[in-house]
Amino acid sequence: MTTDVSKTPKVPRPARAPLLRRIRNSDLWWSFTHSKVAIAGAVILAILILTAVFAPLIAAQNPYDGAQLDMWKAELPPIWEQGSEWPYLLGTDTQGRDMLSAILYGTRISIFIGIASVALSLLIGMSAGLVAGYFGGFVDNLLMRIGDVTLSIPTILVAILVSTVVRQMLPAELREMGASAVLVFAIALSAWVQYARTVRAQTIVECGKDYVHAARLIRVPARRIMANHILPNTLTPVLVAATLNFGMAILTEATLSFLGIGMPPSQPSLGTLIRIGNQFLFSGSWWIVLFPVLQLCLLVVAVNLLGDWLRDALNPKLR
Repeated sequence: MTTDVSKTPKVPRPARAPLLRRIRNSDLWWSFTHSKVAIAGAVILAILILTAVFAPLIAAQNPYDGAQLDMWKAELPPIWEQGSEWPYLLGTDTQGRDMLSAILYGTRISIFIGIASVALSLLIGMSAGLVAGYFGGFVDNLLMRIGDVTLSIPTILVAILVSTVVRQMLPAELREMGASAVLVFAIALSAWVQYARTVRAQTIVECGKDYVHAARLIRVPARRIMANHILPNTLTPVLVAATLNFGMAILTEATLSFLGIGMPPSQPSLGTLIRIGNQFLFSGSWWIVLFPVLQLCLLVVAVNLLGDWLRDALNPKLR
């Protein structure tokens, strides 16, 4: 007796739940909704990011446009102090620049540099870690020794050295325009080693498993094994490290700008605003430095709260 395969009824595949439902049913979402610290950090970070993104709609002026600045309104106090003036809610600086507008635009620059530098350092570190862990031998020793040399120098000094060298290589007319790109490159080159070591350790473990041996036996190219099989299994610790390093990247940018080798005064980040306001700290214009410092602290604390929660939520030993 023969069976007609073409007439065999097909079993319908179960429909996948919508993405939002899967997220709401995940352990990570349950952990987030039951952590007051994570919710507080997420709310603060969301408010800071949204106000920075929509700064042109919220700010009273564009602090980068010299035509909108009025020197006659320089060093006005906050709105609750005597001598203040609407709409300068947080007062003005020595150039007549609205402090709230400058902080919103400066936060946008700091967040952009933080995200871009973390993304670039992730790309460099994950690539180096995958190659070192997969091939081993001379390649592994070479990449890890380069990482050891980088770690032997303090991060801020590496960033200062790279920023200074790259800035001097650029033409004078491009130094201010390319200041943010230089900072991203400098911070990324000083932060890639942590990702490389984490990915290398995970890659060595994964290379000893059966699915990697099977892929090698059927002659799957090394780049496909690394990208499609090994890399997804190394992302959890890397994402946690990236979240925590996002706050460190913002602090590094603020430090470089405070030292005068970061963003120029014409495009102030939070670090630049703190450097400018620090000169008038004891002259009575306390608001010029205080509000940028508070904004920077809120931003870094919110990122660190989320990073700490993510580290604990993804740690299988704590489940």
